[in-house]
Amino acid sequence: MNGRFVVKCGGSTLAAMPDEFFADLKELHESGMEPVIVHGGGPAINETLAALGIESRFVNGLRVTDEATLDVVEMVLAGRINKEIVRRLLQNGVRALGLSGTDGMLIEARRIPGADELGWVGEVIGVNTGLIEGVISLGYLPVIAPVGIDARGQRYNVNADTAAGAVASRLGADTLVVVTDVPGILRGEGDARKPMPRATFAEIEAMIASGEIYGGMIPKVRAAMQGLQGRVREVLIVDGAMPRVLSRALREGGVGTRIVRE
Repeated sequence: MNGRFVVKCGGSTLAAMPDEFFADLKELHESGMEPVIVHGGGPAINETLAALGIESRFVNGLRVTDEATLDVVEMVLAGRINKEIVRRLLQNGVRALGLSGTDGMLIEARRIPGADELGWVGEVIGVNTGLIEGVISLGYLPVIAPVGIDARGQRYNVNADTAAGAVASRLGADTLVVVTDVPGILRGEGDARKPMPRATFAEIEAMIASGEIYGGMIPKVRAAMQGLQGRVREVLIVDGAMPRVLSRALREGGVGTRIVRE
């Protein structure tokens, strides 16, 4: 294990985490591990769009993004949420540096082929790993907002789960930890639903087809599978409210759902 891992978390979720979560992250960072955070911010984007009278629409869990929506996405993700997370980290003794995916073409993107109905929603075609490596080498924890860009300067709204999977894969991280408000991929009926300790690609595809995995969880698990196509050894989906969840997930195991190729 090389000690490098990527944490994906919703922006509002991460900003609201208890200090214990950041203390856990600080301990891992100071122990020589190299965390990188990629965050979202869906609820905050929804609130801002509603305040501006702009309708929020989704197709298969992805936000339909016209130019007006794209302006709000960048403002909320790269401005408000990114800096809120950096402040929380600094308040808890973690040296952090916030970046937008447009900075230095950190996240190179293009329009998703065949998905014109989504507007300016992008897929990742490149990650400027040298920029991330430089930030890490200076002793800072990179915090990345998933706004993509292409060589023409066109911006793209990139799903945070997809961006995190691409960053983890291209950065050669051992582990991608997807921090959510659920304890993993759930299986079963009603109150009997329990997190699966382990899930394979085939099981996930079958659960998507049957409707057991639906909505916003679909891009999460698909991003996890995309990440595993690179050098990522495992993807963990965990509940961020659990005490010491990162240390337990990375060092002890038995937490959340571990996604593997087969």
